[in-house]
Amino acid sequence: MAIAAVGQICSTASMRANLDQCVRLVSEAAVGGAKVLFLPEASDYIAHNAQESLTLAQPQSTSPFVQGLCSAAKSHAIAIHVGIHEPLPQQESTRKLLNRALYISSGGEIIESASYDKLHVFDYANLKESDTVQPGAKLTAPFDSPVGRIGSLICFDLRFAEPAISLAQPGPRSAWYQRPAQILTYPSAFTLRTGQAHWETLLRGRAIETQSWVVAAAQVGRHNERRASYGRSLVVDPWGEVRVRLGGTKDDLGDAEDGAVGQLGFVDLDMGVWERVRGEMPLKRRDVYPEL
Repeated sequence: MAIAAVGQICSTASMRANLDQCVRLVSEAAVGGAKVLFLPEASDYIAHNAQESLTLAQPQSTSPFVQGLCSAAKSHAIAIHVGIHEPLPQQESTRKLLNRALYISSGGEIIESASYDKLHVFDYANLKESDTVQPGAKLTAPFDSPVGRIGSLICFDLRFAEPAISLAQPGPRSAWYQRPAQILTYPSAFTLRTGQAHWETLLRGRAIETQSWVVAAAQVGRHNERRASYGRSLVVDPWGEVRVRLGGTKDDLGDAEDGAVGQLGFVDLDMGVWERVRGEMPLKRRDVYPEL
């Protein structure tokens, strides 16, 4: 069995407190028999404003948050997929960050070739991720894990079908990797309004059109007086059925449902389902689409 765990936290500006939340989930996931724990976007911190975000960001090589997770992964013999911020080496006046998904092995090592930087930044109403985050430059090739081949995407990438299809459904333009992703990830911090309108619909759509497992670990609850997240982490199978659904916010104030913060869900990412769905309904893409 390919048991994975999906964990839900409420990050704040305290990286120590955020690490404590994550380490507890690492321990619980390992006790539950999971081989990989999936954690949300921005697990290291969610700041009050752009300036604080720039101040808090630390290189993954020296970040106490990242190093703490590496130690926890090694101690509990479990791999971790997690979203963090990575500062770019630029002048102070033009500082930017990368919104990164890291993969840490069960031996506590960061697998550099598996790192992915978010391609599509989230600008919506007054929340402008582009103020601090530089979009990534490319997709990361699917990589092996104890529960299947992972194709990493992050949050707002969910609104774009093209990267998901490129990772998970080989076609004439997919020669840049050897084997397709079996699992697509969307570690997220969805807003309340966009979550209520689109979260589950988009996740199920990505699973159906790519015939892949979709794992979306989400931030939940109120981070500070200016920001709250929708929660409701989901795991969707390649047929589009929801296999895991965690708790969410219960009101427009951003208060989390009882037990939603620190909640953990387990799922068997059965690759027999992946093979059966693809075998029964082959999606044979043709090289007739115009360049996008």
